[in-house]
Amino acid sequence: MRIAVTGSIAMDHLMVFPGRFAEHLVAERLRTASLSFLVDRLTVRYGGSGANIAYGLGQFGLAPVLVGAAGSDFDAYQLWLKQHGVDVDSVLVAPGARTARFVRTTDADLGEMSAFHAGAAGAACTISLRSVVARVGGLDLVLVSSNDPATMLRHTEECRGDGIPFAAAPSRQLARMSRSDVQFLVSDAQVLFTDEYESTLLQERTGWSALGVLERVGARITTLGRDGVLVERAGRAPVVVPAVPDLVATGPSRAGDALKAGVLAGLAGGAGLQRAAQLGCALASLALEASGPQEYTVDRRRLYRRLLDTYGKQSAIDLAPALAGAVPQEQP
Repeated sequence: MRIAVTGSIAMDHLMVFPGRFAEHLVAERLRTASLSFLVDRLTVRYGGSGANIAYGLGQFGLAPVLVGAAGSDFDAYQLWLKQHGVDVDSVLVAPGARTARFVRTTDADLGEMSAFHAGAAGAACTISLRSVVARVGGLDLVLVSSNDPATMLRHTEECRGDGIPFAAAPSRQLARMSRSDVQFLVSDAQVLFTDEYESTLLQERTGWSALGVLERVGARITTLGRDGVLVERAGRAPVVVPAVPDLVATGPSRAGDALKAGVLAGLAGGAGLQRAAQLGCALASLALEASGPQEYTVDRRRLYRRLLDTYGKQSAIDLAPALAGAVPQEQP
């Protein structure tokens, strides 16, 4: 199964402030606030939703095609993705521009201040999926993940026009888009990915009820944090797939990106949607235990054991084909 992932490519600059933001905010001065913090830790990670999801799929040997734009500083990142099984030949490198930057500072209360600079990402709207299809000889699925809204709409339109199945993961871009654009973006998606907040926002932006959304997509997967994942299809009873229990998060995981990669890897391996969601949760658990969104490795035996312990023997057996192309280890 050849999958293309369209979405952002970014460098994440993650800082930790040992104090509390609230102690530096003066209610009477919020309109003219000027804040400066001395942070005691800075970590730079490879990130961006599209790249994170492609990284996860690459771990399963699926050679996902990453479609997005990066800057002239992309060389080291490009090599990293290649080494982890991602086809980066459809990434547009914009000369003179920098790869997108995400800057986040968290405090002792887990409060967060963030900023995002799109950089080269805006050039992604010039990429045609038709050129990608011509290069790789066809696509079985396109995941349209968070990116510049114009880019997301163009790729969705091309999928519809050329009959390419697509999945949608619009994320927080929903807030920036008009009602008609959001309706266009998600209608007819084989799988729609949202978290709980995005699910509510999606209904508000489309004007559709929860059932109305479900009737317009093949399936809907809603992440529930520690409670796992809600899997819904029209005409069928919803199913909650529990998360892997007793995890200790060690860093900024972007576990939702890993979950999407695991779900798509499960579907590519021929699993049903519920089993694919179980694989997604298992992969997300590896990301949660890692120090960054592209710092985990899919060890075949370890992931098999996690599926076995959490979801039972039949789940591990059913998902074994999806694990076949993962990091070469002895079969369990």
